[in-house]
Amino acid sequence: MLFTVAYEMLGSASDAEDVLQETWLRWIEVDLEEVRDRRAYLVRITTRQALNRLRAASRRREAYVGPWLPEPLLTAPDVAEDVELAESVSMAMMLVLETLSPTERAVFVLREAFGVGYDEIAAAVDKSPAAVRQIAHRARRHVDARRPRRVVSPSEARAALESFRNAVEARDLQGLLDVLAPDVVLVSDGGGVKRAAVRPVVGAGKVARFYLGGSAKAGFAITCEPTAVNGDPALAVYLDGAFDGVMAVRVADGRVTGLYYVRNPEKLTRVTAETPLTLR
Repeated sequence: MLFTVAYEMLGSASDAEDVLQETWLRWIEVDLEEVRDRRAYLVRITTRQALNRLRAASRRREAYVGPWLPEPLLTAPDVAEDVELAESVSMAMMLVLETLSPTERAVFVLREAFGVGYDEIAAAVDKSPAAVRQIAHRARRHVDARRPRRVVSPSEARAALESFRNAVEARDLQGLLDVLAPDVVLVSDGGGVKRAAVRPVVGAGKVARFYLGGSAKAGFAITCEPTAVNGDPALAVYLDGAFDGVMAVRVADGRVTGLYYVRNPEKLTRVTAETPLTLR
């Protein structure tokens, strides 16, 4: 739970792990006889450490090359079955959370994803319970205006993913256009290390030509393996047999509406991990 709190606040598994280490170092110094609610105390420590990192990370991301995407997490199949959890860690939702202030994000994550009480949250973010209620209302309204509206079944998502995969591997432009929604958005994150679009690519035609045109020009053979990251269906993408990145897919009405392609090598170490995370 503490890892997921930190990850949803930070969008980085490596930073979340650092937060847990810092939390542990503080926890082992605590006199447990004086702690009435250990869970609440740990949440408080974790939230404060994550807030410190989030404020520093916000400044670093201003200098990030191209679009920033969360560090993808390889997730177990049961995460997709937990609709609320899957949505809370999805790439689409994590990008919405990026538009909140650090305090708003902490309050939203603790309240909406974990049902933490207002008094507990107030202690974690150094605000009054009344102020936390206002922040939670403001953050919820902000997120509701931007969050994806429709959740699809895992089988529908897998079917769209398979059609997308077949079209990509066959370099089938028409097949790709058929599975992409007209207003599909592609966000690619190369971190200045690998080639990526400097801004989101919008529209089925532009997305198809950007994706197929770049690989064709370079002469790469594309292969994809189905996987799951952040509770969403995804593809591990290989160019000439070498792992290149991971593409999370958002599906609605049987068509792909969002593509989130992480190529930055620094963000891919956990995608190749042998054991998927269950998050709770």
